[in-house]
Amino acid sequence: MDTTKLPKMLYGGDYNPEQWDESIWPEDMRLIPLAGMNIATVNVFSWAMLQPNEDTYHFETLDRIMDMLHKNGIYACLATSTGAHPAWMARKYPEVLRTDFNGRQRKFGGRHNSCPNSPLYRSLSTQLAAKLAERYKDHPALLLWHVSNEYGGECYCDRCETAFREWLRAKYGTLDKLNEQWNTRFWGHTFYEWDEIVLPNALSEQWSSDRTCFQGISLDYTRFNSDSLLECYKLEYDAIKAQTPDLPVTTNLMGTFKGLDYFKWAKHMDIIAWDNYPSMDTPTSFTAMTHDLMRGLKSGAPFLLMEQTPSQQNWQAYNTLKRPGIMRLWSYQAVAHGSDSVMFFQLRRSVGACEKYHGALIEHVGHEHTRVFRECAQLGRELDSLDTKLLGSRLPSRIAIMYDWENRWAIEYSSGPTIDLKYVDEIHNYYRALYEQGHQVDIVSFEEDLSPYAIVLAPVMYMVKPGMAARIEAYVAAGGKFVTTFFSGIVNENDIVTLGGYPGELRGLLGIWAEEIDALFPGHHNRIVMKDSLGNLQGEYKCSILCDLIHSEGAEVLAEYGDDFYKGMPVLTRNRFGSGEAWYVASSPDADFLQGFLGALCDSSNIKPLPGKQPGVEVSLRSREGRSYLFVLNHNAAEVTVELGEFAGVDLITGTAVSGQVPLAGCDVLIIEQFA
Repeated sequence: MDTTKLPKMLYGGDYNPEQWDESIWPEDMRLIPLAGMNIATVNVFSWAMLQPNEDTYHFETLDRIMDMLHKNGIYACLATSTGAHPAWMARKYPEVLRTDFNGRQRKFGGRHNSCPNSPLYRSLSTQLAAKLAERYKDHPALLLWHVSNEYGGECYCDRCETAFREWLRAKYGTLDKLNEQWNTRFWGHTFYEWDEIVLPNALSEQWSSDRTCFQGISLDYTRFNSDSLLECYKLEYDAIKAQTPDLPVTTNLMGTFKGLDYFKWAKHMDIIAWDNYPSMDTPTSFTAMTHDLMRGLKSGAPFLLMEQTPSQQNWQAYNTLKRPGIMRLWSYQAVAHGSDSVMFFQLRRSVGACEKYHGALIEHVGHEHTRVFRECAQLGRELDSLDTKLLGSRLPSRIAIMYDWENRWAIEYSSGPTIDLKYVDEIHNYYRALYEQGHQVDIVSFEEDLSPYAIVLAPVMYMVKPGMAARIEAYVAAGGKFVTTFFSGIVNENDIVTLGGYPGELRGLLGIWAEEIDALFPGHHNRIVMKDSLGNLQGEYKCSILCDLIHSEGAEVLAEYGDDFYKGMPVLTRNRFGSGEAWYVASSPDADFLQGFLGALCDSSNIKPLPGKQPGVEVSLRSREGRSYLFVLNHNAAEVTVELGEFAGVDLITGTAVSGQVPLAGCDVLIIEQFA
């Protein structure tokens, strides 16, 4: 989707007028535009209203909602309602219900309770999407389609088991190949008939959601489940596109949500949309990283912030209010990292059930005289003043971090060497070090073209997929700097160890081999002792979690372990390869090491930090058609003075010229359009 064609920055959120008496609607139509909002996501959970039985559809209420939005100048993001099936469907067709991890068939209730491989669910959901598309294809309010809602969850029913076998047959072709790739001779698991294969759950191979006897089986089931849900999405997508080929279709993703391979899903989405719900104690760098991950799903294209809360959430253990200024600040953080929308769940707070205490533009008091409404209205005025300047702009970066859902699944299904290794945490450690220095980062898939980047980081690249080693070697040979870490190059795409010494296919590139991997207990550390200084990196640092015991095979040793029986063995190496460099960090280092190490890499690549960075201040740069827009976000409660250096321009929010040293209030934001 080309977001430059949007009428303006989208501002609004989820709106559920069908939950209210129609006498309330006129007041909503006064308040939503009063807050400066121009889009409402409707019909998200209306399947039971639209279809009271298998043979009957009632669209009259939705007709009135769509007409009302248009009359009041509000665009519609029209959802398909298929995230929660009606009670009549579960009663009439129990096969649509999921079976849980413990083998129990669910009853009606909750949401995400539909079996993704139920032919009836697929047929009825696609039929509803098609009817909606046919009915509203020419409606003047319709701007964007929203399929289902926050896909996720698993099913372990007999239909899924049959479908899994067919999926495996398509992938492997023969049982001989499957037995080889799953290493089924272990524990006498050899399969001689496809029907002998069962789903991995509490009744078979797994003793918890992420601990399994057979990684290959569980890994393939996770892939299959992601694909099954994707097929449901694609059926609705195709039904909609048949009627409205020029309107964008999306669904709302959930950041680093583990269960779905979002890079694969992104290929079938016209624009990425996602729901951002950090806690008040979530590091700002983690939220920034997740925005960049969502932006990276489509090679840096702008995305939509589909949901956030105006203030309070309802499902966390401690649902703290967003303090004054935080909602605005976090909204601009999304825009700073590539969002072309700011949207909320929800516009009017629900009166009952589990989301009645989730924040909203319109609180239970029902009027605009609240702190939250005033803050939303202020943001609405500001976003309106931005007009279309930022739409479609991108974030230029010379640094990339490689991220892969299948790699994460494989690592966290592993039966060793430690339960403390969390893939997302290791990615964040490297991202945070660059974030704290003011460097802009792209997060890319294992399939992405690496040639635009001076530095590519691949923390914990446990799984090396076919062709990856050759692609990385070509990148480094052409002059790139590649960094990977402990527990990398261990297995292939089916979690079978690459024999001949870790890091497997990366061994020649990195110029090392790993003999053993030591797992450290929580609170235990080793030391990284620098042999010589590397920029500001000198002296010694702590490392933890895992320690690879490596030997150099031509790589230069820049640091060694300081403790234990492997004291003096390499922990940081650099291998010259062609015109580039391949680095290996053999343990999980502390933040000071990563700051110094990555700072030195950036310096040697002539990558300068963005202006304005200091502790607690976030910086980002969007650009389009030769125009640059610097975002400076003060996450501190107190005022700071930021140094812009040679960057000078006009603050788009206030219209004032800024340059040099600029005071910035606590929780405040600058968006500076650079002078031409």
